[in-house]
Amino acid sequence: MAQGTVGLFDSGVGGLTVAAEVFRMLPEQRVIYFGDTAHVPYGGRSVNELVTLADRIISFLCTQGARYIIFACNTSSAVSLQVLRDRYQVPMTGLIEPGAAEAVRVSTAGRIGVIATEATVRAGAYARAIKEISPDCEVFSKATPQLVPLVEAGEIDTPRAEGVLRAYLEPLKEIGIDTLILGCTHYPFLRRPIARILGTGVRLVDPAAATVRAAMLNIRRLGLLPGDRSHPKTGANSAGHLFYVSGPVGPFASVVRRFLGCEPGLVVQVNLDHKPKTTGG
Repeated sequence: MAQGTVGLFDSGVGGLTVAAEVFRMLPEQRVIYFGDTAHVPYGGRSVNELVTLADRIISFLCTQGARYIIFACNTSSAVSLQVLRDRYQVPMTGLIEPGAAEAVRVSTAGRIGVIATEATVRAGAYARAIKEISPDCEVFSKATPQLVPLVEAGEIDTPRAEGVLRAYLEPLKEIGIDTLILGCTHYPFLRRPIARILGTGVRLVDPAAATVRAAMLNIRRLGLLPGDRSHPKTGANSAGHLFYVSGPVGPFASVVRRFLGCEPGLVVQVNLDHKPKTTGG
């Protein structure tokens, strides 16, 4: 199995915000991305469903050559990461701890808001991680289940998106948060209207960059960088990068073009629902 292959997965297109950070910080890495678009959104699913879905995806990524896994999904990071770390030898990084640490670092008043899926909020992962770092911080978590479908439908900065966001964000603004964690990888697509609604007094934290920085340190420590870095690759359409989806290819490829500004190269639809389980590592 070659060095330098990072596997990322998400319920859909949101994890592309994490993939973009991998392309930027680790241009020498080959990326395999899996978007579980047949099962999006993840937020309303049970713990058993989420663990089963993530297990199938990680097994698949390992068989495709992934040497390191990034959970590019907050819901899976909150619910499935620890369970699957115990099942697989492949090293893994999730979004929760790096995102929490970044929020504590930039917060000026220790009043941190979190918007996330129902499953992430129910797991209490961000609040727990923040309190472990800084017990004096106050955490205000809000489930925002309508946001993922908006992003998946391409409604990024529309009047409908504005109305939904205002209903979610204005109560957090009224209680005086100074920092907001975008606790789902879909939410950075909505960064512009979120910033407009909350105003300049609230810092927005996207856990993607902090997570990839943490992964980069681990990858270097474990010696998983490619042996030949004389021809670094960058961008989604570089040779060797692969994109897999469990749903239709067309809508996903369209988002890649719009968000990453380039052709996605090879996008393959794969149905993992009936794929026999294999052991990764």
